[in-house]
Amino acid sequence: MTKPTGPIPDGFASDRDYMLLIGGRRADDLAAEAGDTPLFVYDMALVDRRVARFRAAFPGVDLHYAMKANPHPGVLRHMLAQVDGIDLASGGEMRTAIAAGGDPRRMSFAGPGKRDSELEAAIAAGVTINLESEGEAGRALLIAERRGVMPRLAVRVNPDFELKGSGMRMGGGAKPFGLDASRVPALVRRLVEAGAEWRGFHIFAGSQALSPDALIEAQRASVALAADLAEKAGAEPPLVNLGGGFGIPYVHGDQPLDIAPIGEELTQNIGNRPQALARSQFAIELGRWLVGECGVYLTRVLDRKYSQGKTFLVVDGGMHHQLAASGNFGQVIRRNYPVAIATRFGTPAEEQVSIVGCLCTPLDILADDVMMPCADVGDLVAVFLAGAYGLTASPQAFLSQHPAGEVVVNPAV
Repeated sequence: MTKPTGPIPDGFASDRDYMLLIGGRRADDLAAEAGDTPLFVYDMALVDRRVARFRAAFPGVDLHYAMKANPHPGVLRHMLAQVDGIDLASGGEMRTAIAAGGDPRRMSFAGPGKRDSELEAAIAAGVTINLESEGEAGRALLIAERRGVMPRLAVRVNPDFELKGSGMRMGGGAKPFGLDASRVPALVRRLVEAGAEWRGFHIFAGSQALSPDALIEAQRASVALAADLAEKAGAEPPLVNLGGGFGIPYVHGDQPLDIAPIGEELTQNIGNRPQALARSQFAIELGRWLVGECGVYLTRVLDRKYSQGKTFLVVDGGMHHQLAASGNFGQVIRRNYPVAIATRFGTPAEEQVSIVGCLCTPLDILADDVMMPCADVGDLVAVFLAGAYGLTASPQAFLSQHPAGEVVVNPAV
């Protein structure tokens, strides 16, 4: 039975030879210049369009880039010029962001398991630490006292609600992320009394949501929660990070997220904010929504084989680079990402094939029973939506296979 693929994002076309163009460049030329496949290509012009859409929909709201989505230095350098802040999830990301030219005072560091060395590096650099527990707060205050500096500290809140319909729920119930809302005011008072620079709240309820109504509800609840916590703590938050959660359509049946109504509702909500947040700035933290659709994973057909009436295209890449597309990164029932034959882009589908990787495991499937133009050894396969949670979210060292390259097209001048 033929299975559908996800929708190919807007912004991709072919030339007169039916070669896929990525950022106006031929896929085969990009592969040749890189020296080999597999290859990730990131078109930053598509990212710029996303940023412009956000700015139009959310006037006055800061845009933060969640670096964990794609920490490639070329992508990161481009994002530094486009956003108001960088959200980090490790000491390694902090070093990479600073090395790329980022201002540490525009960075915030979240994550439930920060080492003392990471806390010390963040405090020394002036990075805001989103505290995940009272224990982490105590360690940060001791380190700052020992160094004789004022730490920049915020509190990550585990809200009592969750982002409905999200692919990954980060709030509601017992969670390793953040402090339960009921315990936040006491910790804020402790931080202020200790002389820390109080930076505000980080409230992240979930990710990969495609429902505007769900995001509107979560943001409305987050603003109300921030106001309640600020009033109880007696400390107005300079910044309220409302998290992100904006999803992109990966599989058949998914619809693109309409951010216009979300922006309209949030603008009205902020305009009518409670007095406890009168001078607070608001931010939205996005990763996948900004960079997910800019990336294409190019891999070359090594073999065309048949088994009991089924055709397989065996490629030189696979799940060790694109774990999510293989269905092994969050999917309960495997469904196909958008895939195309890059060297036949836009031509009619002619045959049913499965596109499989080079690893010795039946899990290494990039497309299962899909209709494609006829492809042979040497043709290029394109896996779309490879701009977020691609290479660095995959088991690159598995079987010591050939590493993937990464290139950026249309970078900021």
